[in-house]
Amino acid sequence: MSVLEASRVVPPPARLVPRQAWRDGSTLMGERALAEEVPVALSYDGAAHAVLMATPDDLDDFALGFSYTEGIIAAPAEIVELTVVNAADGIVLRMWLGGDRSDAFAARRRRFVGPAGCGMCGLESLAEANRTIPMASDGLQVSRQDIAEAVASLPARQPLNMQTRAVHAAAFWRADRSLVLREDVGRHNALDKLAGALLHTDRSAADGVIVLSSRISIELVQKAAMMRAAIIVGVSAPTALAVRTAEMAGLTLVGIARDDGFEVFTHPERITRYR
Repeated sequence: MSVLEASRVVPPPARLVPRQAWRDGSTLMGERALAEEVPVALSYDGAAHAVLMATPDDLDDFALGFSYTEGIIAAPAEIVELTVVNAADGIVLRMWLGGDRSDAFAARRRRFVGPAGCGMCGLESLAEANRTIPMASDGLQVSRQDIAEAVASLPARQPLNMQTRAVHAAAFWRADRSLVLREDVGRHNALDKLAGALLHTDRSAADGVIVLSSRISIELVQKAAMMRAAIIVGVSAPTALAVRTAEMAGLTLVGIARDDGFEVFTHPERITRYR
């Protein structure tokens, strides 16, 4: 994938904003670092596809990861060019697809033409909201201690959240203690950025644990499955539909992961008692 550098002047991921604080009966004047969010438009072959509110950071990863988890591409090489454009009203990620993938996207776009206004609009049926996702592979097992270490490793690796206390994280943890982490104001965006980071470094999500600093919704399960992950962990509770979807996809879903333990909702056979 060729990334054009000429248009890469983008806003910082956080800004200092003046504020007046009332604490312990006193008024304090000063500044606070706030997470930035901007409209980020993703376009393919010159056609607008989606606009998402996102943190303007790791945009190459975001473009690649979103394209992959949404099934627009199956491999990084299918994006032949990416241009990051800082426009007047936000940021545009302009991507050009190669060969058969470009033709497939054009056909998909013609099929999904419909009114705008919500995430489901343009789908031909309700069944398409519950899209087909890959089955998780067998073989990976981690211990209870591994899960605890994976969750505990997040806070120290979240520099933007340490500044702002307002962004989500998605991380990939492996038993060798390596960690890849991305942050964003949006849960889904953070996971897409992580997917892109793994693709950029040719790592497989099937070799480790996906850890999220949020609740687990069906969209996050779907994206994790598209990444070929086998285990997904969240610090909050999943939705009931997320659990049903993970069960059908053979994916191990762990929720409410805190200092005192966690709860396994699907396919507990991948979680062992000891290392």
